[in-house]
Amino acid sequence: MADMPERVGKYKIIREIGRGATAVVYLAENPYYPEPVALKYISFRDKAKDEAKWNRRLLKLLRAEGSVARRLDHPNIIKIYEAVIEKDEAYVVMEYFPGGSLEDFCSYEKMLPVHRTTSIIFKVAMALDYAYRQGIVHRDIKPANILVDSTDNVKITDFGLAMNVNKKSAEDSTFIMGVGSPAYMSPEQIKNYPLNQKTDLYSLGVVLFHMLTGRLPFRAKNPAQLVYKIINTDPPSASALNPDVPEAMDTVIRKSLEKDLYSRYKNGAEFAKDLSGIQFKIYDESDVVPDGSRFAQIRRLAFFTEFDDIEIWEIVRFSAWRVAEPMTQIVREGTTDQRFGILLEGEVELSINGRVVSVIGPGDCFGETAYLDSINHRQVCSVVSKNFVRYLEITPAALALTSEECLEHFRERLMTTVVQRMARADARLAEQGAPALRAVNVTSSSMELTLVDD
Repeated sequence: MADMPERVGKYKIIREIGRGATAVVYLAENPYYPEPVALKYISFRDKAKDEAKWNRRLLKLLRAEGSVARRLDHPNIIKIYEAVIEKDEAYVVMEYFPGGSLEDFCSYEKMLPVHRTTSIIFKVAMALDYAYRQGIVHRDIKPANILVDSTDNVKITDFGLAMNVNKKSAEDSTFIMGVGSPAYMSPEQIKNYPLNQKTDLYSLGVVLFHMLTGRLPFRAKNPAQLVYKIINTDPPSASALNPDVPEAMDTVIRKSLEKDLYSRYKNGAEFAKDLSGIQFKIYDESDVVPDGSRFAQIRRLAFFTEFDDIEIWEIVRFSAWRVAEPMTQIVREGTTDQRFGILLEGEVELSINGRVVSVIGPGDCFGETAYLDSINHRQVCSVVSKNFVRYLEITPAALALTSEECLEHFRERLMTTVVQRMARADARLAEQGAPALRAVNVTSSSMELTLVDD
């Protein structure tokens, strides 16, 4: 890592506050102004010759960021003070904002309450509306480019990819293929079609979904699959992934993520208006079980040993937490209800035709047969609580919206449970069975090979 410079131009460098693939951001002091500034710095010293083309692209981005953002004066957009480009270095001086990016709130364990997320996205939508009225489209809206502080003040940053829609020349475009964030790109941006403000509103819809659910609306194992899904498939329901999300929010998200430009929000003000009209309950966080506690309870269960932490957070969000008093029938044999449960506390009895099959305890599952039976969807056993029980209730509809990895782990674990129960049942039958036949021949698959010396 290169040493931190003491000064850049007239600015005294205080400390590093961020680092990316191409630039370092420093906290700096201007001798003529009392407020600290953020200084995005790129050095061209000691660069290989084959990097010259990339350096020209970086310079283009820096010029764009400087010329575009200086025209924008909005409380939710980072102010740019100056952009300096020299032979060996270049830097952009901007307003210092002591918050972090929305990336900090896109994981399951750190999601913000719905009302706070809605407020943040409302402010961004209005700021994008303002920018477009000045003729500017950002084109790289993503969590990393939206800053927020502890009191939910919001700032959009990084206008390096911005486009001036008032200019007609193709040479005025600052968009560079390969620069950007594919997971947040609109279908028209992926196709390299002409863009307008609606591309930013699409990207903002992706950010909204990510913050409300802890996952992206479109995910894939490789870029080609991701592109296909963005262009061709519909997003899942956010309210199905997070029960705290009101169903009205699904309508807003679907409209922001419309493939058809004519059906998508036409401007940020329209997007913000629909957000402001959503009614949701503001929970007192001291009155609800914290997700961290639920995570810990699930993490301890043997059923989830092979699940990654991010998958456990998915389960925290989409599962229902149930309780049952002693002698309560939770599942009735012969029904087609495909919900199944995983015990957290207590014991339940499994029975068929009024005869006990087994008794299971915490960490084991029950009622899984209707889910696994893809033809008849019938419950094989009745399930009755022997004492007070707590359990996770899993619905197929919610499970279908999880990540492929989480779904695969569920299927593997449920199938293993069924096989192990069948093995135990066969062992009990064997205890009462007649003596087995004693083989006198063996198949080729059971022959042992022995090395023989000549």
